[in-house]
Amino acid sequence: MNKPTHRQATVGLLALVLLLALLVVVQNLRDEDDITDVEPPALPLTPTPGQLERGAYLARAGNCVTCHTARGGAEYAGGRAIDTPFGRVYSTNLTPDAATGIGSWSAAHFWRALHNGRSKDGRLLYPAFPYPNYTQVTREDSDAIHAYLRSLPAVDQPNRPHELRFPYNLQVSLAVWRALFFSPGVYEAEAGRSAQWNRGAYLVRGLGHCVACHSSRNLFGATSGEVELGGGLIPLQGWYAPSLASPAEAGVADWKTEQVVQLLKTGVSPQGSVMGPMAEVVFRSTQYLSEADLTAMAVFLKELPQAEPRRRREGEALDPAARALGERLYGERCAGCHGKQGEGAAGAYAPLAGNRAVTLPAPTNVLRVVFNGGFPPATAGNPRPYGMPPFGHELNDVELAAVISHVRSAWGNDASPVSALEVLRAR
Repeated sequence: MNKPTHRQATVGLLALVLLLALLVVVQNLRDEDDITDVEPPALPLTPTPGQLERGAYLARAGNCVTCHTARGGAEYAGGRAIDTPFGRVYSTNLTPDAATGIGSWSAAHFWRALHNGRSKDGRLLYPAFPYPNYTQVTREDSDAIHAYLRSLPAVDQPNRPHELRFPYNLQVSLAVWRALFFSPGVYEAEAGRSAQWNRGAYLVRGLGHCVACHSSRNLFGATSGEVELGGGLIPLQGWYAPSLASPAEAGVADWKTEQVVQLLKTGVSPQGSVMGPMAEVVFRSTQYLSEADLTAMAVFLKELPQAEPRRRREGEALDPAARALGERLYGERCAGCHGKQGEGAAGAYAPLAGNRAVTLPAPTNVLRVVFNGGFPPATAGNPRPYGMPPFGHELNDVELAAVISHVRSAWGNDASPVSALEVLRAR
């Protein structure tokens, strides 16, 4: 008998791997719920006013409008480009247009999209649509959101095809990803926890999909990390979503509950303010949530198990010339708003002394704000927020490194300095 050649052995191994992958995929897809109540598309929906109001509220809680609205486009008509490490994904039309939106979708079809990550025609959806979180949404809430979306003006806007690289553009690749990293399941209340805590967990883990930003991701784009909401770099955005479970980053265990509520409601609080992607979350979503739901979220976030602080970055000591340059530039450009001692101005400008956003181990966010400037969100509780002007076009890399390093090390701050090379790379 002839021995198998190296090529035959390789082909056999690949075939075995593919068979095992297929078995894993099949087992994963068996977890899906069957659709047994698909209404005929022509059947008119008769939602109650209360269901429509609840659906609108829940869509706000899920921040659906942000991703499903292109700049300058009609709300919920889709077309917004979402860049990922694997290519570009375009959000879909959620208006009730029969040809291009969800006008022909039943409530069961919509539920399957949220719960199982599968479109009406059976296609698997990409997890840029955060169904790994939305799977926890109850059927009642899903039906309310569907009813609300069906009540919006229909917009005839065809969905744009995604622009993903091979092999990420294949349904079989997505099926393998789902088999490895996704299982459908509705939120179940934790015994021994209060109804308030469970409501907060449902909102944070489900509709709020907070882990989509506040978690690291593995090579395949799936959220990872041993610590829940342990922080992570937001892919391709140049922002770091700090850990909500670390007192050295964005943990709120030692905050008063009302301070957490104030931050989510207005974007500012005595403890700090939000900018960047979180400012959009507050602007589009959390400022509209009820006091009861925001309090529930605060209770949940305050009781997150606390993680060990990340190790302080090791860096070279700031040389005297750079220290003097940073101190001078701060006095010229920053002290007028943030104070000579980094104390800030209550209700207007954030303090820099003791500011956790400034002293994060990685200077990602402070670099982004100094480069481009920024504003907290305009909210009913803070309708005219004070902003930060951009300095990226006024200061060179050496100057920016010096002033940022000064802020990270002055007034009791103890963060490592930033080099001019890091500034250049961040640009």
